[in-house]
Amino acid sequence: MRLFFRLKHHFFGAFRELFVHHHGSLEFRAKVFALIISANEGSTVESYIMVKNIACDIYKDDLERANLLMLTTKEKVKKVKDNNGLDIDILVASIQKDLKIIPRYAKKINLEELKRFIPLSNDEDTIAYQTNILEFLQTLKDETLETKKEQIAQDEEVLEEKIIR
Repeated sequence: MRLFFRLKHHFFGAFRELFVHHHGSLEFRAKVFALIISANEGSTVESYIMVKNIACDIYKDDLERANLLMLTTKEKVKKVKDNNGLDIDILVASIQKDLKIIPRYAKKINLEELKRFIPLSNDEDTIAYQTNILEFLQTLKDETLETKKEQIAQDEEVLEEKIIR
């Protein structure tokens, strides 16, 4: 069973764009979670359990999608920690770029969910760093929602029309 799960994850990882509904949204959420988790060099498995629990709330107990969000987040954190083409600055730039292209993703930044990761840190400097990241994300979210209000409304209208059809 575990082997099947790993093979399935590997397959979906390679072809996520083709087989995962709204993969961009899931990728964006994974980047946001990875940003706050990566800021804690001592992050543990509890971080990923928390991501999965939050994902179950977001996706209304769709365990497949919750697992995919957890695993995608884990991939991104691993890349940051291994310095494998991704670091916190690149993650921040990627989040900013995503919001410029698809501003409605700003609504997916939930500071209450992200604050739940701070108690997993033991170091005061790490907690301060994570708090700064949260403040940055709040500012980014607020600015995006304010400056891109019309575009967000148009995008949501188009999405609703697609759902109705």
